[in-house]
This record gives sequence, C-alpha cells and structure tokens, in this order.
Amino acid sequence: MVKAKFNLTELAANSIKVDMLTVLSFEMNVYLVELTVGKDKGLVYQDDKPKRFHNSQNIRDAFTGIIVEAAQMLHESPYDEMIGNPESVQKASMLPFSMRQPY
Repeated sequence: MVKAKFNLTELAANSIKVDMLTVLSFEMNVYLVELTVGKDKGLVYQDDKPKRFHNSQNIRDAFTGIIVEAAQMLHESPYDEMIGNPESVQKASMLPFSMRQPY
C-alpha cells in the first residue's frame, strides 16, 4: 500500500471510486476518515490538515456523490486506562458503517 493524502474537494471533482472508507472514531465526537483507493491508502485532508468530522452524518454528507464500495468504523476504547486499570486486552472494534442517507 502506498500512503496518500486525499483532498476532499478533489475526490468529488475527479469522480474517484473509493474501495474502502474507514471511519476512525476518537473521543469527544472527533472522527477522521481513512480511504483505500486502489493501492493508495491515507487520510482525507482539507487545507493541509486531516479533515475532522464531528458526527457520522457529516461523513455521509461529505461523501454524497462519491462512489464508496465499502465502509467500516474502527473504535478503540481508552476507558480502562482512564480509570487506572491495566491496558485492556481488547482489540479495537471494527464495526460496519452505513453510507446510506437516512430517509
């Protein structure tokens, strides 16, 4: 895989097909999006910074009109470490993520 930076505006303008869209979920309603397009994989950028999304609907809206073959969400929970417990042995959860707009 080649590391890449995907510009959100260029994705829509160039009709790029996304093979996999991965939502990286962080605390405080912060989401980053990582794309796999062919052999390229990287974060979505806007103005030379990773594009921050604040909810799942922001992501769906931003990718309206862009072909996304598959989508998933990666969620890691820091709660064990936050309350002084040893680091959790649980792996990050990979969850399905729907790009369908609500009716």
